[in-house]
Amino acid sequence: MDADGSGARAAGLEKVDDFGSNPGALSMYRYAPEGLPAKSPVVLVLHGCTQDAAGYFEGAGWQAAADDGKFAVVAPQQEQANNINKCFNWFQPSDTDRDKGEAQSIKQMVDKTVSDLGADPSRVFITGLSAGGAMTASMLAAYPDVFQGGAIVAGLPYGCADSTAGAFTCMNPGVSKSASEWGDLVRAADPDHSGARPKVSVWHGTGDTTVAPMNAEESVKQWTDVLGADQEADATEELEGGTTRSDYTDEGGDVVVRSYLVDGMPHGTPVKPDQGCGTAGQYFLDTICSTSHITGDWGLGG
Repeated sequence: MDADGSGARAAGLEKVDDFGSNPGALSMYRYAPEGLPAKSPVVLVLHGCTQDAAGYFEGAGWQAAADDGKFAVVAPQQEQANNINKCFNWFQPSDTDRDKGEAQSIKQMVDKTVSDLGADPSRVFITGLSAGGAMTASMLAAYPDVFQGGAIVAGLPYGCADSTAGAFTCMNPGVSKSASEWGDLVRAADPDHSGARPKVSVWHGTGDTTVAPMNAEESVKQWTDVLGADQEADATEELEGGTTRSDYTDEGGDVVVRSYLVDGMPHGTPVKPDQGCGTAGQYFLDTICSTSHITGDWGLGG
């Protein structure tokens, strides 16, 4: 993307300045479909390493999804000054703790959008790929009062690492903990929280050699523990693209965690261009339209 943001504008995004103190020094981009009514939902989409806001917004098909579902999209962008590979710093507590660093910057983007657009603060959702997926987990842990749902794509469990070296170990081969150990990390992120928590879906390719597939299993352990489900799936369904969807329900019978495993898929976001869902390319893999399933799970389909 050009320094003036023209690449983002070409993708339908507009740069938003002055959205707060921005302690994480991120850039904010936003898309609001024409005629968007007040009290509409907001979806945050976090790009992966080496990517930018415009590339992820376009590649994963978020403009079409927003037009169809009538919601605003906020696309935070990492800058190279913060991370040489433009990864969100999901492994640094100074960037993932509540009201600190990048996490606080992203929260300020939510507040700015709710204020500017009259959006519905009770319908805010977040998703991301890879480092963006790990940052999604961090936001769900640190701000359970802000998000109604989240989708972690080729990401990692919250709290897996607190250093660069630890981050690489978490990515591959991965780190195993008990469900309660993972859950305790989330609960400690906002110990004063006692209300409802966002529902979570976990997406991963079984052929991912960048972020090992075991991270999907560990994420499911983490979020089922947090959301009051056990580790045994209550329903399993085969979808297109070699995708297996497993549902985990709480005591009330609500699906609180969903796992989508795409057989043989390497590292990336699943898309389906022939269905009008995204564009195939590096880290955008033609298997299944994850964006439509994610918005469907959130009740945001058109």
